[in-house]
Amino acid sequence: MAMEHKADPLQSPASQQLREFLRAHQQAWQAGTPEFEQFERELHEHVMNLERECLAQELARYDVAAERIEVGGVSYQPVLQAAETYLSSAGPVRVERHLYRPAGRNAKSICPLELRAGIISGYWTPRAARHGAFVVAQLPVSQAEALCAELGTMQPSRSTLDRLPRTLSAHWEAHRAEWEAAVQAQETVPAEATTLAISVDGVMAPLKPHAAERVAKRAAAGKHASGPTGYREVGCGTLTLYDREGERLQTVQYARMPESKKVTLGQQLQAETQAIVGARPDLQRVYLADGAEPNWELLAAVDQALGGLPDARIEIVDFYHACEHLKRGCDAIWGESTVRGQAEFARLRVLLKEADDGAACIIRTLKYHAGRARGARRKRIRSALTYFRNQRERMQYAAYQRQHLPIASGVMEAACKTLVTQRLKGSGMAWTLAGGQAILTLRSLIQSGRWAQAWPLLAADFCSPVVIPNENTEVSLPLAA
Repeated sequence: MAMEHKADPLQSPASQQLREFLRAHQQAWQAGTPEFEQFERELHEHVMNLERECLAQELARYDVAAERIEVGGVSYQPVLQAAETYLSSAGPVRVERHLYRPAGRNAKSICPLELRAGIISGYWTPRAARHGAFVVAQLPVSQAEALCAELGTMQPSRSTLDRLPRTLSAHWEAHRAEWEAAVQAQETVPAEATTLAISVDGVMAPLKPHAAERVAKRAAAGKHASGPTGYREVGCGTLTLYDREGERLQTVQYARMPESKKVTLGQQLQAETQAIVGARPDLQRVYLADGAEPNWELLAAVDQALGGLPDARIEIVDFYHACEHLKRGCDAIWGESTVRGQAEFARLRVLLKEADDGAACIIRTLKYHAGRARGARRKRIRSALTYFRNQRERMQYAAYQRQHLPIASGVMEAACKTLVTQRLKGSGMAWTLAGGQAILTLRSLIQSGRWAQAWPLLAADFCSPVVIPNENTEVSLPLAA
């Protein structure tokens, strides 16, 4: 049978203490003006005490005392009744609960109370876990710990905060495709949207030595790992909707820890694109990236996955990446930081952006000067020339602007910075693949505006129904007192 508790929280010790505190405060006004900050602090403490008492009483209702229970088709026998402390959003609460164990040596015990209430990691109440995950997604665990202490509610330890994202991420990864589709299904494409821009890029992040070695071994044979020692590329992707005037409406962001060919990121972008274009096949599709061929291969795969949908594909090389290559060419021709070099770069930059034949003009200029240069200068100029020749068809910037299409991947650059750099590249940080992905998953959901839709999916995965066989009763919800 489920345990019954009839204690009245309105008559609890914490409730009585709150009343006495309020009466004492009213009397304090007779002696003068009391300090408001002290009243605010003490009131908060009394309210938290009352909340903890109420939570403890309510949690106790989720306990089950029976001769035998079944969970997931497995039979369990009672082995122990003992008190346990759980962390709620109001602080720690202590509850008496029963433990059960299946037949067999070294079998793991279960707690019906935790399964029915959705306790996470055997410690966090659902609301506390949601708050903790949100905070640690934004801040290093040391700062998250300090913030919780300053707010005066729950005060988890640094190690407890550090473990929470990995626990949640393991559940998310086990259901990732299903849950991402469920979140997508709750959204609609704005009626004013006319363009969908899909972008891919990457940012180097520090990995712990064993993780960096593992990623390097998975890289293609013979391919040199770029970037500083111990750093590997985190893949980032964005899908952004624009209206007919080119104003951004909304963005979905994804980030994955280093992985060969960004396979998982590609799957996420494919599924997201299919969901959006399936709802709005009339959208103009724009694929926006730098000149790295692996990124264009990934975007081509995303487009191919759309199958027989109308072809509305435009490829655009990010204008600012193009300008970086143009600057290198100008520096090689006229000298770095020279007045002439700066003036020519400014002129050619405007030409590239605003002239219908801007890319062709850049190519002619670089070709002319490459023929007149020698040695290292010629090699640098020809490098820039090759880039513009290879990307020429993706550099029709004047035409793109007349159509109010995005020509720069500022949204993508912002995602790299806010998803990865701000959280994973703090002083002294180094990450495992699982630890880094746990943070990236949370930040992706939060920054895409999907946290409220995603959390119920996560929280429900920690709940399990408990059945009492001899009563033929499924105890999935607490019985009324």
